[in-house]
Amino acid sequence: MLLLVGLGNPGASYAGHRHNIGFMAIDELARWHGFGPFRRRFGGLYCDGVLDGRRVRLLKPQTYMNESGRSVGEAVRYYGLRIAHVYALYDEIDLVPGKCRVKIGGGSGGHNGIRSIERHIGKDFWRVRLGVGHPGHKDRVRRYVLQDFSRDERDGWLPTLLDAVARNAPLLARGEENAFMSRVAHAVFPPPPRPSPPAPGEQ
Repeated sequence: MLLLVGLGNPGASYAGHRHNIGFMAIDELARWHGFGPFRRRFGGLYCDGVLDGRRVRLLKPQTYMNESGRSVGEAVRYYGLRIAHVYALYDEIDLVPGKCRVKIGGGSGGHNGIRSIERHIGKDFWRVRLGVGHPGHKDRVRRYVLQDFSRDERDGWLPTLLDAVARNAPLLARGEENAFMSRVAHAVFPPPPRPSPPAPGEQ
C-alpha cells in the first residue's frame, strides 16, 4: 500500500491558501480516480482507492501544518508501512509556479510540515514539491504562503498543475517518478510546436 499525503491547514479560512496546495492536489486526485469519501482517522481525513492496480490511501492531516507528522506517523505505524511508500505533496516556494519536482529524502527546505513528518517517521519518504513561487524576500514568505492564490493563478497554471498531478498519479504507483515529472511538466509548460518542414520547391 502507498500513502499519499497532502499538506495544508484545516478550515475554510485556509482553503484557498498557497500553503494548501497539497490538500488541493489530494482532493483532485480523489475526484479524478473515484476514491471513496473522506473519513476521519489518524488525526486527519483519509480515503482509499486503487492506482494502477495498487492500493492507495490518501491522507489530509487535520493537525495544522506544523504538526502534520503526528497524523502521518500514526497512519504509517498502524499499517506498518515502509517510509519509502509515503509520498508527501506540498507547496514549494523555491520552484517557479507550476513546476513539480519529486525526490526521495533530503532536507525540509524550511517547510514546517515536512520537518514535522521527518521528526515522526524519518527522512526517507518521497517529496512531491509543487511550485508556488517566491515572494522575493524571506521576510514576506509567511504572509505569501498564507494568502489565497491570485485570480490569475486560479484561472491559469494552478488548475492545469492539479489536473496533471492527479491524472498522472498512477505513474507514482508504478515507481516511475521521472515519467511523472515529465508528464506534469509537459502539461503545465507545453513545448512550442515544431515548425512545419518546407514544402517541396520552397527555399
